[in-house]
Amino acid sequence: MSVKQDTATAPGVRDDAGAPTGESRAAQEASREDSRTDMVGKALGLLVLLGDEPRGASAAELSRRAGLPFSTTYRLLGSLTRDGFVDYEPDGRRYRLGLRVFQLGQRVSNHHGFAGTALPVLRRVTEETGEATILSVRDGHHHLTVNKVDGPQTFRVTSDPGHLGALHTTSVGKALVAFADDATRVQLLEELELEPLTELSLTDRDAFRAEIELIRSRGYATMDEENELGMRAVAVPVFNSQGHAFASLATAAPVFRMSLAAMVALVPLLQEAAAELSARLPQR
Repeated sequence: MSVKQDTATAPGVRDDAGAPTGESRAAQEASREDSRTDMVGKALGLLVLLGDEPRGASAAELSRRAGLPFSTTYRLLGSLTRDGFVDYEPDGRRYRLGLRVFQLGQRVSNHHGFAGTALPVLRRVTEETGEATILSVRDGHHHLTVNKVDGPQTFRVTSDPGHLGALHTTSVGKALVAFADDATRVQLLEELELEPLTELSLTDRDAFRAEIELIRSRGYATMDEENELGMRAVAVPVFNSQGHAFASLATAAPVFRMSLAAMVALVPLLQEAAAELSARLPQR
């Protein structure tokens, strides 16, 4: 006697009409879901790459760095631009992180207490100095401006919240490197790309190491037109309970309004404010 297989339940087979069975359809749905998830991952990867490019990048550059076909990269960038996660500059044909990313970042900052908790402290420092006060954290090989309070003067600092800047050319960045945990500091000293942003930027690795050691010994970092001509800044670390910097606090001003010596004279005020932030802010 022959036995007929129940094709309604056998995996991977079709019924008499040629339609996929229940299990086969489920497998196809799972495959499509995996494909959609993979595309989401690729889109997020492009956002991460753009986060490392404050000046933006072309579709071809992003395609090469992400290891994706140009057509896939271009299509994903179009979707991200449509939804506000990416901005496109037609003149330079370059893409940048969009306003939607900034909005989400601000919500995360508020959720973790950085923005609201830090603001009164930053305002108080600005009231005493008359200049901009900036709070930054490290984001990979960059610093991220978390909050800023401008001074009453007409000439304002351009490092607004959400700004990604270089670690090696800024006072906040150098403070974050100098007072990171030992393993992170060593890694950053080896891996940071010392790209010159002005003719005064440190690009020699040995000189940069020496600068970081000097910062560690004196407790503060300076920027004297290394990141932007015409601007100076001084920064101190904001320590966590392990004694490592999870943020940095700076005063910035144009060179015509404040000398480097006058900047350094603000270090005790900044250190007092940093100690208050250390006690009040959620630590990372």
